[in-house]
Amino acid sequence: MPRSFSVVVICFQLIVLVQGAKRFHLGRSKGGNLGEPAGISGVKLPPAQWFIQKLDHSRPTDTRTWKQRYFVNDSFYDFNNPGPIFLMIGGEGPASAKWMVQGAWIEYAKQFNALCIQLEHRYYGESHPTMDLSTKNLLYLSSHQALADLANFISAMNDKYKFNREVKWIAFGGSYPGSLAAWLRLKYPHLVHAAISSSGPLLAKVNFMEYFQVVVNSLREKTGDEDCVTRVKLAHQQIETFLKTDPAIIEKEFKVCKPFSKASENDMKNFYSSIADDFADLVQYNEDNRISDKRRKTTTINSVCSMLTQHPEKPEYQKLAEFNSIVLEESDETCLDYDYSKLINGLRNVSWSSEQAEGGRQWMYQTCTEFGFYQTSSGEVEVFGNQFPLDFFIQQCQDVFGTKFNAEFVSAGAEWTNRAYGGLDIAAGRVAYVHGSVDPWHALGMTTTQDNDAPAIFIEGTAHCANMYPPSANDSTKLVAARVEIQSYIGSWLNLP
Repeated sequence: MPRSFSVVVICFQLIVLVQGAKRFHLGRSKGGNLGEPAGISGVKLPPAQWFIQKLDHSRPTDTRTWKQRYFVNDSFYDFNNPGPIFLMIGGEGPASAKWMVQGAWIEYAKQFNALCIQLEHRYYGESHPTMDLSTKNLLYLSSHQALADLANFISAMNDKYKFNREVKWIAFGGSYPGSLAAWLRLKYPHLVHAAISSSGPLLAKVNFMEYFQVVVNSLREKTGDEDCVTRVKLAHQQIETFLKTDPAIIEKEFKVCKPFSKASENDMKNFYSSIADDFADLVQYNEDNRISDKRRKTTTINSVCSMLTQHPEKPEYQKLAEFNSIVLEESDETCLDYDYSKLINGLRNVSWSSEQAEGGRQWMYQTCTEFGFYQTSSGEVEVFGNQFPLDFFIQQCQDVFGTKFNAEFVSAGAEWTNRAYGGLDIAAGRVAYVHGSVDPWHALGMTTTQDNDAPAIFIEGTAHCANMYPPSANDSTKLVAARVEIQSYIGSWLNLP
């Protein structure tokens, strides 16, 4: 393929939180929101490599360094005739070598003869900048430092591979890393030529009440009527009634780990949040092509709504409990653990060997200091009740990191993020913003084109980061068309035929 310059593309990996009480949700799934691509078997994966990275980019005289993990796939690349370079950067979870051989970005790499590189996000996976995860050491965990990591890495790779000035980098990312992709283009336009930002929440918002509003709208969109929403609403109303009159019924049906008679107020908020999160995850990953959660292959919005709307002889709470049992089984949980103290104690563990070092503690710190993103019940009170309002999440910030992490502190962090990057008024060209209508995160993203040089691709009927996964025979025509459109933008921004 003829070209007059080389290109580097950066693809970001996304990721939502589930922990100790495994169902706890802070906008992150265990292993990351993006997960891993499906369809990989018998393929040799590239080995990990290590980059010496600066600890603190805000102080030029700080000489402290650490080792950051990255992967390289050069099987499509001709170093004698340098072409594009795709760099996939991990998000709030471990970087996976599986992304080096599978996914939409790999199909683009084949098309443009690209060198593929993936860089892991600081503090996640095996990229450990500090001795532990103490609050003092988490000072160096931020989107600002992550973007500077990218810039430093890009410059170093330019030197290592002796790329000339015509080498252009394009950033790809999904969810939080989708935001990073756009912000990288904004902050380092001399290093990054363009970006594909998938499912990126550009607007930091503490009370993300719109999340569950989209969840409810997605139930309507995928089923074509109001019946499923009505059943979910009735189920939650019945649960609230039984918890006041005969809680043993709900204890049995929902297989809780401890009786409600021993539950604190925060325990109960965590319980309600957990059963609502069943639907949050169901919608966010509906009918995607990822390998990390087997239940999503068969458990979809339509299948769960059918479960709720059929069998009129069963009360709604019982049918919702059946869905909860499916979630427990596929999550390898024997009971629904809603214990708030256990949750907090797990998140307080600062060791790299702790369960929460997988990413739960780190992402919680970022939500408390930069983004918020708290998926509260405030926006859909009629359906889910208002049992997990904003103060429930602010309390978690304080209980884990200290009393200064109050509502004012968290709000100030989100305001700083929007000032630094522009929120939905971001002023960056050559960025394509990709969102799915079913994905709740699109509520904080760019879904309409404001500038012809920064197009929005809104895919009806698709969920979180759907365009990033490997192609599937089950993909909708609109998803297929979106991938083609993204490839077209890459080609046009590279001035390629």
